Amino acid sequence: MPLSNNTRRHLYQDATKLTILSSIDGVLLRSSTPIPAAREALSFLQQQRIPFILLTNGGGKSEEERVAEVSDKLQIPMDKSMFVQSHTPFAEMTDLHDKTILVAGGDGDKCATVARGYGFKHVVTPADIVTAHPEIWPFAKVFADYYASFANPLPAPIDTANKAASLRIDAMFVYNDPRDWGLDATLILDLLLSERGILGTLSPHNANPALPNNGYLQDSQPHLYFSNPDLWWAASYHLPRLGQGGFREAFAGLWASTTGNASLSTHQTIMGKPHQPTYEFAERLLRKHRKTLFESEGVGVRGLNDPLRRVYMVGDNPESDIRGANGYRSPYGSVWRSCLVGTGVYAGGGELAEGARPDVVCGDVGEAVRWALGDAGWRGKGV
Repeated sequence: MPLSNNTRRHLYQDATKLTILSSIDGVLLRSSTPIPAAREALSFLQQQRIPFILLTNGGGKSEEERVAEVSDKLQIPMDKSMFVQSHTPFAEMTDLHDKTILVAGGDGDKCATVARGYGFKHVVTPADIVTAHPEIWPFAKVFADYYASFANPLPAPIDTANKAASLRIDAMFVYNDPRDWGLDATLILDLLLSERGILGTLSPHNANPALPNNGYLQDSQPHLYFSNPDLWWAASYHLPRLGQGGFREAFAGLWASTTGNASLSTHQTIMGKPHQPTYEFAERLLRKHRKTLFESEGVGVRGLNDPLRRVYMVGDNPESDIRGANGYRSPYGSVWRSCLVGTGVYAGGGELAEGARPDVVCGDVGEAVRWALGDAGWRGKGV
């Protein structure tokens, strides 16, 4: 029997009390394989008009491409307004859209294509650089054909005899897990040691004890942005695999060894879960999605501009999903609760670190959704 408008209105008003934020890898999918209960859980949320979005530390392709893949695998209709990848917040950095940026990581030139789609007009990749100047990394011969298949001409040559006309990088981004750690680490290190971001130069201030930080990073070197801090992620292999966080930790050791432990903190920004800026971005998207969802129904739901009452973060990684939700301080006053599932990085057992302990541990996303409904006082029929 169809619901009356009055019943629908009560249920929708109930639905505005809670929203769901879910990770993808290890919660909905294990590599490319759907996790049992994922489709049923998301179908229920859609049927009941309970707002949800997906927040992943993954990336390496456009939001349109990634959401199409997830929709196809789970057989759930979704669009990019419900989807946040680790590098999605980079699109808001409009002050860098006219600058020359280095984009590292990912397969082929997909990350460069994503950056251009965000509005960055001058994008350079490690493949572009090593194809134009193969001497910059003598071990690139193994990958030479691969790099050449998608490399683009450089906007300027590496010409240290004419620094004014030489290639200068204004900012560096690691969009996704690097495939060639050696090349990417070498170029990032070169630029952090450079004179004003001019590739192929060394700053005369380096190792000067009379300057702050022993002279390192005192010469307008480009800022370094990491999109994802995850050390581990749940792939198809039965043990977690190293993620972008592994590359970041390795690079931190390389930087410390090269500079004698000079600080890098002022010249790097780490995005993705568990960091505050990523959760703020996700909450803004959740608020927008909730408003769009209920306004399209035309059932007179009030308070769509009010803060979210409760947000439930469902994740498999204690150090990213759970720590992020536990530590997040909403500028809108919403209450966040964390649900850890055992279908990904977390496999049960062992003591979780302070700050990474969830409000509840569930077997899978279906159980997590049922717990969230009960915790929020949901009055409809449960999943």
